[in-house]
Amino acid sequence: MPQGDHIELHQKRHGRRLDYEERKRKRAAREVHKRSRDARQLLGAKGKRFAKKRYAEKAQMKKTLKMHDESTSRQKVDDVQEGALPPYLLDRDQTQRAKVLSNTIKQKRMEKAGKWEVPLPKVRPVAEEEMFKVLRTGKRKTKQWKRMVTKATFVGPGFTRKPPKYERFIRPTGLRFTKAHVTHPELKCTFNLDIISVKKNPNGQMYSTLGVLTRGTIIEVNVSELGLVTPAGKVVWGKYAQVTNNPENDGCINAVLLV
Repeated sequence: MPQGDHIELHQKRHGRRLDYEERKRKRAAREVHKRSRDARQLLGAKGKRFAKKRYAEKAQMKKTLKMHDESTSRQKVDDVQEGALPPYLLDRDQTQRAKVLSNTIKQKRMEKAGKWEVPLPKVRPVAEEEMFKVLRTGKRKTKQWKRMVTKATFVGPGFTRKPPKYERFIRPTGLRFTKAHVTHPELKCTFNLDIISVKKNPNGQMYSTLGVLTRGTIIEVNVSELGLVTPAGKVVWGKYAQVTNNPENDGCINAVLLV
């Protein structure tokens, strides 16, 4: 199933309505009243489903807020040092950061060392005959230098194809993906996030450059809407995730976030 950004493309070309911002603000303001009315008036099975959904949303919101508070909170040290302390230190509480080393620094160190702690450490290698389909071009069909990629691929938002005469690797539009279903292992939630780039394909550097997405591929996704922050208080924009399914068979990309 192709994932074309037709709506975003139309907005870039033609812009929005003049009263778009005002309508959006009013719609958001009405949403609270609509939700309150539904909570009061819905009965039976529909009311139960609504209450269950709201309960899950509130629980998730509390978890997220608690996680953000823990990242910058200071906690007392339980262990007591042996020996006497100077008088000017007796009235001070020894504190330590809840999270000393952020996940971002750990991830960068592992990247430099070439080591990845991933959910799928071993994957089945994909042969070149399975990855590419040979296209015969030319008048007498003797030239065999063109290849069509048969797996799911990712290309950037500003991608334009080369002229057919010079295009060696053809990535079909129907197999291009821009979003992935990313599961957070700690939150136990799945989010539909935008793909930023393909970091590493286990089958080789050429497939990483082409943006081929197979099982076990490391991709970078945009997690800005998740609200993740570092211990320093900075918002995390991009994080790595590993593809856990075969996208060309399922029609979607499922991945696990590397925390």
